[in-house]
Amino acid sequence: MAKFFEQLEPEHVAFIERQALFFVATAADGSHANLSPKGYRSLTVLGPRRAAYVDLPGSGNQTATHVALHGRLTLMFCSFERTPLILRVYGKGRVLHRHSGEFAALAAQLGDQVGPHTRQVIDIDVQRVQTSCGYAVPLFEYRGDRDTLLRYHDKKHAEVDWEAYLHDRTQPQPPIV
Repeated sequence: MAKFFEQLEPEHVAFIERQALFFVATAADGSHANLSPKGYRSLTVLGPRRAAYVDLPGSGNQTATHVALHGRLTLMFCSFERTPLILRVYGKGRVLHRHSGEFAALAAQLGDQVGPHTRQVIDIDVQRVQTSCGYAVPLFEYRGDRDTLLRYHDKKHAEVDWEAYLHDRTQPQPPIV
């Protein structure tokens, strides 16, 4: 049975900190929803009502586009271990671009998570938290992060003007309809 909370409780934070994978869902009016998996332990809980995740360049920028339009987003964490659980965090996000003062201030709090490959940070105002059973989520064993994206960016960093590359991949995209 689903339970709702007004903020992240200590047990939620402990669960989030154990997860190597989470999902971010966003949507703009009249467009398809966007659902993106995130790894590299890129999310940090900054308080009971605040979290942030470091966003790396990928194939698009739909999440940031939707967040810039409406702010709405949902994070979902699933336990793939013995004890089942699904945790959803509903909130309003803000996109902090890498050359903004707000980015620099938050990056200082996030420490080593922010690096040369960081495109932007998504700052999240937590509005509601939901837990549910997760009984149908299968068991999986975490074997490690893929280094493919980081190796790709290391190579790209050496080949192109990296700041221009990041700038191009930070621009809003038309929502996919």
